[in-house]
Amino acid sequence: MKRLMAGVAAAAALFAGAAGAQELKYPVGEGAFSWDSYKAWAESAPDLKGQQVTITGPWLQPEDGVFRSVIAYFAAATGAEVIYTGSDSFEQQIVIDAEAGSAPNVAVFPQPGLAADMAKRGLLYPLPEGTGDWVKENYGAGQSWVDLGTYADKDGNKQLFGFFYNVNVKSLVWYVPENFEDAGYEVPKTMEELKALTEKIAADGQTPWCIGLGSGAATGWPATDWVEDIMLRTQPADVYDGWTTNGVKFNDERVVAAIEEFGWFARNDKFVSGGAGAVASTDFRDSPKGMFSSPPQCYMHRQASFVPAFFPEGIAFGEDVDFFYFPSFAGKDLGNPVLGGGTLMAITKPSDATNELMKFLQLPVAHEVFGAQSGFLTPLKSVNPETYLNDALRGQAKILVEATTFRFDGSDLMPGGVGAGSFWTGMVDYTGGKDAKAVADEIQASWDALK
Repeated sequence: MKRLMAGVAAAAALFAGAAGAQELKYPVGEGAFSWDSYKAWAESAPDLKGQQVTITGPWLQPEDGVFRSVIAYFAAATGAEVIYTGSDSFEQQIVIDAEAGSAPNVAVFPQPGLAADMAKRGLLYPLPEGTGDWVKENYGAGQSWVDLGTYADKDGNKQLFGFFYNVNVKSLVWYVPENFEDAGYEVPKTMEELKALTEKIAADGQTPWCIGLGSGAATGWPATDWVEDIMLRTQPADVYDGWTTNGVKFNDERVVAAIEEFGWFARNDKFVSGGAGAVASTDFRDSPKGMFSSPPQCYMHRQASFVPAFFPEGIAFGEDVDFFYFPSFAGKDLGNPVLGGGTLMAITKPSDATNELMKFLQLPVAHEVFGAQSGFLTPLKSVNPETYLNDALRGQAKILVEATTFRFDGSDLMPGGVGAGSFWTGMVDYTGGKDAKAVADEIQASWDALK
């Protein structure tokens, strides 16, 4: 503990400069943070005074300042100097720096694709031994996070390179509690119940869903999230993985069935605000607003955690709007899969201090301090939910912790010409009435043309 207290001064000195000296954001021992595990680690942590750990990533204001407030606790306990540098051209710069031999100790990747490519080229270093077992045991859907961070090295051997930190959730359905209460509807717990509720709302003469695919040059992408979520609820995760790499062809009957399952919701005039013909032309940013009109134009909207940015001004979470997990099928033994994304830490220049930083990032407080200040989420089960910034984050974190499978947005893992091209346009064609198999055939043809 003496080293910890002495390190507080070092942490303050670390941030001295134009912004002024910065002390630890939350005093050790105060608040709902998991201080006991932090203190225990700090007592046994090595003295790293005089050593430096450099970190580069995509976080800019205000996230960069929040992350610096997290690593200040590492500096306080070890005496190490920790420097984070954010870049809006991170993906290009990290490759240049690594090839030139001037990489930082740690790189924060916004997606696993680039990390996997750099690992294959020998530009990343495996995480400390035992990290994979720790992730498997301590993260919700732990095996998924190990799989997502495991890549082939330059010799073709699979090793754990990625430690996921700060993730997001897409498997959400938003609704207005007052609307549900007035109509006597209950939040569905299974996909079967969600489909029954959809039919019930329509039978009552109301409209169940607001769906919009419009997004300028990116029109169609919201439908890809629907299909990805449905793939995870109708097929095992390895089929999903094969689909994202084209090991499972896009026109495989299992993929076509998932597209048609999306069509069950989106191509029924009684199920969608404005009718099926309005789905492709409605801007995704405007589509949720129908939930808040009086009378409501729809009762539900499936969209990721960022969508409140497009709600009408003054909407309060928990009162005016809430969400529930986009449920899995009770009749399929596929657990509770979650679709989302997130950033991962990887070692680009190893050192003893860097390895100790990776141990620090396993502590609940390393997640809690970030989550108390911004839209941070973690699958770490030992994090105290009370420390999250708001109830919305607490609810999403609960979904992450209770997940049995987690997978990244599939379209982001596909080649750009497909995931950000023919998949988007194909979904527009499908919602416009084109046959699912014909659409899937065309998307597969576009993939073949890239090979």
